[in-house]
Amino acid sequence: MKMTRISIAPMVDVTDRHFRYFCRLLTKYSILYTEMITSSAIIHGDRNKLLDFNPIEKPLSLQIAGHDREEVKEAVRIAEAWDYDEINLNVGCPSDRVSGNHMGASLMAYPDLVAELVEAMREETEKPITIKHRIGIDGRNVLPDSLDKLVIDEYDDLKKFVEKIKRAGVNHFVIHARIAILEGLSPRQNKEIPTINYDMTIK
Repeated sequence: MKMTRISIAPMVDVTDRHFRYFCRLLTKYSILYTEMITSSAIIHGDRNKLLDFNPIEKPLSLQIAGHDREEVKEAVRIAEAWDYDEINLNVGCPSDRVSGNHMGASLMAYPDLVAELVEAMREETEKPITIKHRIGIDGRNVLPDSLDKLVIDEYDDLKKFVEKIKRAGVNHFVIHARIAILEGLSPRQNKEIPTINYDMTIK
């Protein structure tokens, strides 16, 4: 699939199949994303409700959230039957429900684990694997003090993260040019605070 640079971002409770159908009526050129779906939901939930889509929606990316290697791998294996155009791993959501369960933006503190997740996904699909992540995180008071990096906010941190994950088999990175603060802000506030930093993404 030829990757397009214009996309309709994954948004929980927004980018369901009905919204995506409407978006596809507006343009045939952008890539659409599902809502973020946890690997556990794909394995144990109503798969048809979660994964079904109208072919008119394609090209379509399935966004998965998870932290367990075998669980993420199984979710991708299951999703192969639905023929999405790519699989996207969420490493950017800062909400308490997501990062508090070791998914989303908190995974930026564990690049080795993210690489393992990507490698596991690659074992189950030949489709492009993409990553959505932040330029960094502030995990003070949330992440364990044993981590070398509770705050990832330098270009070198971002560069090392991207290089490691790319070697694992990622085809495309989607970067939210803002640090994710993992405590004290609502998801809406995390879209505005701190200031966006596009310079970090173009060095």
